[in-house]
Amino acid sequence: MEWKTYYLDMILVPLGFLMTIGYHIWLWHKTRSEPFSTSIGINAHARRFWVPTMLKDIEKKNILVAQSLRNLIMGSTLMATTSILLSAGLAAIISSTYTIKKPLDDVIYGGHGEFMVALKYVTLLTIFLFSFFCHSLSIRFLNQLSLLICTPQDVMSMVTPDYLVEILERGTTLNTIGNRIFYSALPLLLWIFGPVLVFLCSLAMLIVFYNLDIVSESGKKEKIVLSDESNYV
Repeated sequence: MEWKTYYLDMILVPLGFLMTIGYHIWLWHKTRSEPFSTSIGINAHARRFWVPTMLKDIEKKNILVAQSLRNLIMGSTLMATTSILLSAGLAAIISSTYTIKKPLDDVIYGGHGEFMVALKYVTLLTIFLFSFFCHSLSIRFLNQLSLLICTPQDVMSMVTPDYLVEILERGTTLNTIGNRIFYSALPLLLWIFGPVLVFLCSLAMLIVFYNLDIVSESGKKEKIVLSDESNYV
């Protein structure tokens, strides 16, 4: 009887997760092997040139640097705040003694028992906490970069352009990971209404991700040729 109640949750929800994880493994491999075919690879390559370019004339470009880093920090701060607020709300729901009503029991497929409801909210809470953790670390690295990039090179010889690029890469990579973790929780929000919606939303998210991540052949021809370097991330 339990299997008949939960079998859709046990099949469709993990399948949606596996599709998302498989896509990002494929995207990571494609970014490493063909960096200029993905927006992540192109952006990573551009960041390697951004820091040395800013350092060449930092006295005139310090405002541009501050504004660019501020925009990155504000984006991470917004996502971190959203994640922790959602985590606090979910924690309040989990710890509440109020019985959560089962939504549309006779219409939505899947399990609606107390264990399944608790599993849904705990899973969402865990994902949002991981997203908050990644964005918090991203803010930490970007704040560090904003201080070090204006440090005179002759005063602190250890603050090299390569070191600053490494800090920028860590901050932006953590920001990207935090965003992807946050987006992976969106299908799970629909799990409250049944596993079928989770699977369909996961498919829709993959289509959106693919169109955002992969650079079309026509688009690549119009881009500026950067170089043949292939070591990224």
